[in-house]
Amino acid sequence: MKIVNLDGYTTNPGDLSWDGIKRFGDYTVYDRTPADKVIERAKGANILIINKTVVTREILDALSPELEYIGLQSTGYNVVDCDYARKLGITVCNIPAYSTKAVAQLVFAFILQVTNEVALHSDAVKNGEWCTCPDFCFWKTPLTELDSKIIGIIGFGSIGRRVAKLAEAFDMKVLAYAPRPKDKGELKTVEFVDLGTLFKNSDIITCHCPLTEETKGMINEENISKMKKNAIFINTSRGPVVDEKALADALNSEKIKAACLDVLETEPALESNPLLKAKNCYITPHIAWAAHETRARLLKILEENIEAYLSGKPQNVVN
Repeated sequence: MKIVNLDGYTTNPGDLSWDGIKRFGDYTVYDRTPADKVIERAKGANILIINKTVVTREILDALSPELEYIGLQSTGYNVVDCDYARKLGITVCNIPAYSTKAVAQLVFAFILQVTNEVALHSDAVKNGEWCTCPDFCFWKTPLTELDSKIIGIIGFGSIGRRVAKLAEAFDMKVLAYAPRPKDKGELKTVEFVDLGTLFKNSDIITCHCPLTEETKGMINEENISKMKKNAIFINTSRGPVVDEKALADALNSEKIKAACLDVLETEPALESNPLLKAKNCYITPHIAWAAHETRARLLKILEENIEAYLSGKPQNVVN
């Protein structure tokens, strides 16, 4: 069994072990693979492991009939032509729900950064401003309490639910939007509303929706104009959900208070991206999933997916 991983570095830059996958066969892992090297490196593989490497119809044709399984190191699977893979008899499996708690954690790291400005005030203290202050305390920007604030959650899958649970722990009110009815489960304060109501009434808006034709560019000039002037916008879902120029314009003209983003339309970020220089815009380099524990969980599920496939009982199949 020949196994090739075309972009293993972000999953395991050296702090985890590939031994669980090596037990399934002859395993070769590349840190990264440029597009023009995909076929060359993957040729003859029975199992192909990828993260962001794009696998097109042409690549699938070139790797067939040896290739029988593609294992994603991610939840999203839009990098693979899944329909064509199915026609060729190639099974494609993803890693669902491995990063739920980590993503929700980053959402609240963003929220607390904007509302409490910890870094700003820590830097001020280290720069001597407290030492020379005539009072026992000072603050450089208005601080905000989360109690009774309204958080609007777009998308109510596992991550949206986790964010709602954390919000309830802060005694926030939760508005949620989902295209289809969802069960609230043990959540007490969640109210499902249409998008217009969510944009209009939320103090904080956070996106946890998949990238579809309906959600692409959803955070645009029209919908941003519906938001409160003090609104905080957060995106940890998919970059193209946001019209980046419209969001940058809104921040620079102070139509909303702040934006916090872990994803951009093009990654790595382009120097020309208007959000890089926008006012009150916090951007992290797609790290919501990157905690050691989260990546270890991903790797374990990746191994389990391969084992399940080889035993004739594939799991987490997306095609």
